[in-house]
Amino acid sequence: MRATLRWAHSDLRTHRGEALFLVLATAGVVASLLLATALFGYATNPWQRIFTQARGAHVTLHTTAPADAAKLAGLDGVESVAGPYPTAAVTLAARGSRASAELRGTAEQPGTGRPLITSGRWLDPGTPDGVVLEGSLARALLTTPGDTLTVPGTARTLTVVGVADSAEPRYRPGEQPGLVWALPSAVTDPDGQVTGLRLTDPADTGYAVQRAVTVLGAGAIGEVSTWQQARAEAQGDNRLLGQVLGLFGLGALVAAGFAVHGAISTRIRGHLRDISVLKAIGFTPGQVVRVFLLQHLGYALLGAVAAAALTEALGSGIPGRLGEAVGVWQGLPGHTLALFVVPVGAVLFIGATTGLAAWRAGRVPPVPVPRPAAPEAGGLAGVARRALGARVPPALVLGWHKAFTRRRRALGTVARLTLPLLLIVVALSAWTTIDRFQGSPERMGLPTALSVRADTSLSDGEARALLERDPQVAAAHPGVEVAALVPGQTATIALRGYGTHQEPYPFALAEGRAARGPDEAVAGQGLLDLLHVQVGDWVRMTVGDRPQILHIVGRSIEPENAGRTISTSLDTLRGNDPDLRPTLYQLQLDPGADPRAVADRLTGAGDGLLDVHTVTNPADGLSPLRAVVLGLIAVLALIGLIELLTAIGGTVREGERDLLALKAIGLSPRQITAITVTATAGTALAAVLVALALGLPLAHWLIDEQGRSSGIGAGIAQGPSPALLLLLGAAAVLGAAALAALPAARAARRRLADTLSAVA
Repeated sequence: MRATLRWAHSDLRTHRGEALFLVLATAGVVASLLLATALFGYATNPWQRIFTQARGAHVTLHTTAPADAAKLAGLDGVESVAGPYPTAAVTLAARGSRASAELRGTAEQPGTGRPLITSGRWLDPGTPDGVVLEGSLARALLTTPGDTLTVPGTARTLTVVGVADSAEPRYRPGEQPGLVWALPSAVTDPDGQVTGLRLTDPADTGYAVQRAVTVLGAGAIGEVSTWQQARAEAQGDNRLLGQVLGLFGLGALVAAGFAVHGAISTRIRGHLRDISVLKAIGFTPGQVVRVFLLQHLGYALLGAVAAAALTEALGSGIPGRLGEAVGVWQGLPGHTLALFVVPVGAVLFIGATTGLAAWRAGRVPPVPVPRPAAPEAGGLAGVARRALGARVPPALVLGWHKAFTRRRRALGTVARLTLPLLLIVVALSAWTTIDRFQGSPERMGLPTALSVRADTSLSDGEARALLERDPQVAAAHPGVEVAALVPGQTATIALRGYGTHQEPYPFALAEGRAARGPDEAVAGQGLLDLLHVQVGDWVRMTVGDRPQILHIVGRSIEPENAGRTISTSLDTLRGNDPDLRPTLYQLQLDPGADPRAVADRLTGAGDGLLDVHTVTNPADGLSPLRAVVLGLIAVLALIGLIELLTAIGGTVREGERDLLALKAIGLSPRQITAITVTATAGTALAAVLVALALGLPLAHWLIDEQGRSSGIGAGIAQGPSPALLLLLGAAAVLGAAALAALPAARAARRRLADTLSAVA
């Protein structure tokens, strides 16, 4: 054991830099995997905890006020019912902020779908104007218990007595109204009612919706939301961040394992005499294997423990959503287990790849067998000989020949160097796609910057004139958005009528064509998947008690409502309902206009008659992904550096055998150095070309698959610019050449005997 430890200590002193890189790479990989685990836990568990504690409803139905929703309690499979509660749509204002909300009247705290009070208290008849706000709405209005809310256009005020968490869909400006609980007496003019159904079997959600529509009638159903939709919305961007971290973390782990395998294999080829001496003095094959295995397991264990300790101690201090996710994850039940399993799994994987390489060391004979003088692939190829005859510098020809003479070994080196470069290309593609969302939102399904709801006292002409009076408003597209029951009556979708035939709305199309004729529409990927239809099909839906039949002629990129949206013109919807009038306006602004400044001007000009919101860009929630991508690129670059140093060391050792021969034919030390530099740069260039050839299609496929699964749809992927790819390739090739220059120059100035220790 003493001899083993002394040899390992001597080897560590000789390869300090390589050991440091391995520790840092392992730490980066384990930290990425732990952060991915934290984000997955943060995305799923908070909503699940609220849903469980609140005994959340699996189905929430908004119906008309006259509907007899009490019948729903008798449906098969219904365990308990919340409501029906009267509801009224209101606009609330506080501290200069405005938000649309659903005022829900309830005398007692519900047993099903119970709001979980986080601050303040529940409703009290002693405060008849008291309300409890759902948490996301309270944050949007910057209110706390004790604050007063106003209802624009009226003299009415409401007092916030509490803030609560709810498992129902959260407030989204311009898309989903916030939830406000009030006493029934405060809902003076209800325009509908809401009922929550908790089922004995959540898997029967679709069937329960069908039965509810059958009992009440399609005309009584306004909107249906399910627990799956609420969960998916609550997970949102956090789950995507977790998937990105997990994917790249696993990819980096595989790359690190291969890099360690290559490093050990190269060192074994360079230490054949030392290994033979160890066996000659009594080391068994198992002891030789353990020397390499324990040494690299120690490096991996040190990096994994450091990553786990830093993540646990400092993770919650990371700015933004990552830090918040780590803080929440640390309080979840599975936190300790994950903190142990992830580092152990990474160490075991690296140990497995190390063991495969170390096993070769155990097979080295005690008496080294001389290698044949000629390389495996024979002499110079015909192309190389012709290149020398054409006066191509010998260093370039011999360097290229040297890099790819041993094809099996060369392919292994190129493959190990390609993997981190390929993942870097994918990471850059993700970065570029986010930039496209923010820099060109009109190409990603967000052609407008502001959404405006006008007071019913304004006519369509008056509202448009008021909006277009602003000098930076390029166009105001009238529209309406209603909930429609899908065929089978298992869910509701968003049916939108935007623009007119004379002034069509600029939908971002990924497939098909724009809706120009009567009854033509474009649909999001989420709707196509939900209804199992494709472009060219006709679909039937129900709005209230009126059927609407539309011909899908295109697929649009839809970042909202999980893509469960079908869009046509306002004129088409008016053909089915002549009395339909616009309820909202989508505003296109002049290039360079500040949406918030325009919103403030319009709010002031409207004098309480306009409710203006900026359109939410999904990329805003992905801002933490930039820091994640940078960190992952740094880890992958470190792994690539390890593999590059390994390749350089192997190339230098293999060149020692030919050193005297090269000098004998008249090559100078500078030319001999150039051979090694060219071989290394050629290997890096081959890896770059393969990484680009495979990485760009892979990145497009991964991003489009993520867009398809989220409902946005394929067609959002954007590859890095040619200049950025050229910069990446140049950095890899020139960096490889620069790293190889110094060790190659040192080796070229030595006079080495052609001994077994110099034979690769």
